[in-house]
Amino acid sequence: MSKPLTGTDLLEKVRELGNLSKEEKARACGYYTVTKNGIERVNMMKFLNALIDAEGIELDSTSDGQGRGGRSASYRISVQSNGNLLIGSAYTKKMGLQPGDEFEITLGRKHIHLKQVGALDDEE
Repeated sequence: MSKPLTGTDLLEKVRELGNLSKEEKARACGYYTVTKNGIERVNMMKFLNALIDAEGIELDSTSDGQGRGGRSASYRISVQSNGNLLIGSAYTKKMGLQPGDEFEITLGRKHIHLKQVGALDDEE
């Protein structure tokens, strides 16, 4: 397997594998490497972390800003040096947005309104 499974593909495969051991499930989902000597090593930590991510469980939500927790949503953004406004993944995850979702942009004097293409008018 070239790339380990992630997300819903990972969850479906783990359910499909039923009664296999954790190690066998990890191996079947691509979470292993082969050493120079040809020995197969299962990477359980990466497998278990991928499962946690796939389930949407946020263990780092109580982070104090250190480590891999990332930043929490501050509901403020700044214009970048190239003139772009970047809306981070904390906001898109919170809104349940997926790659490819489209929005209409309406500009006000000092605000930007995004309306999801195809969304009902009463949704906000």
